[in-house]
Amino acid sequence: MNKKGKTNDRERTFLLITIPVLVLFFCFNTLPLIKGFIYSFTNFKGYGSYDFVGLRNYKDLFTDARVGRSYLFTFKYAIVCTVIVNIISLLLALGLNAKIKGKTVLRGIYFIPNILGGLVIGYIFSFFFTYILPAAGQAAGIEWLSSSILAKESTAWFGIVIVGAWQAIAMNTIIYISGLQTVPEDVYEAGAIDGATGWRRFKDLTFPLIIPFFTINMVLCMKNFLMVFDQIMALTKGGPSQSTESISYLIYQNGMSGGQFGFQSANAVLFFVVIVAISAFQMTVMGKKEEQL
Repeated sequence: MNKKGKTNDRERTFLLITIPVLVLFFCFNTLPLIKGFIYSFTNFKGYGSYDFVGLRNYKDLFTDARVGRSYLFTFKYAIVCTVIVNIISLLLALGLNAKIKGKTVLRGIYFIPNILGGLVIGYIFSFFFTYILPAAGQAAGIEWLSSSILAKESTAWFGIVIVGAWQAIAMNTIIYISGLQTVPEDVYEAGAIDGATGWRRFKDLTFPLIIPFFTINMVLCMKNFLMVFDQIMALTKGGPSQSTESISYLIYQNGMSGGQFGFQSANAVLFFVVIVAISAFQMTVMGKKEEQL
């Protein structure tokens, strides 16, 4: 077979693989997105007939108190978790990148939470917060720990933060380790000659060289935490008194079983725009920071 024939065979093979993938992607990703956008201009309840209502759903989003509370909770949760996860992940990465015995095994152990499903982890921690922790609090005579933190409006979100951060730290740690391994040893040797040790070594040498990885972690963390759903479903189901209701959970709950399919479709479209805007803002700010360093 000549060279041209081999090229044609490769092209046919590529098309046979690519076309079905593109069709599946369109059917299960693009098409639902388009249909959801269309439904956002209707009063569709998820069943039966519906009418187009124009921009009414989008206008109502800005006057709905429940939607407003869900956005405030989600932003608070995302910001707190993003800060906690990146601080702990960076500290763990620095420790696991040091010259210690068994660091490869330790890296594998720290990555386990990322393998487990969010719902599975949520149900395990729900049992821990509801039964084990209160029992320990009663035995130790600690009053504030004697009841489930998930049952109080003031503390329920702490439980969700703990679970979300515990699972997210694994992936972020691996990304930071990858960044630390790109720093040449020569840089540290040169810095040591100039007296750069401890905090100064990290601030002036390490962090400027791994800031692209810091940017990736910040953007991914914020995006993932804004879309929190599994932890809410497993731990609180939005309670108590809707105090831990995230945007994703509200869209699911009221859109699928609350007769607000059209309204929550508009909420989903708005949420998509918000996430894109926040991610773009983060990339722009961090990109400028990288250029300065």
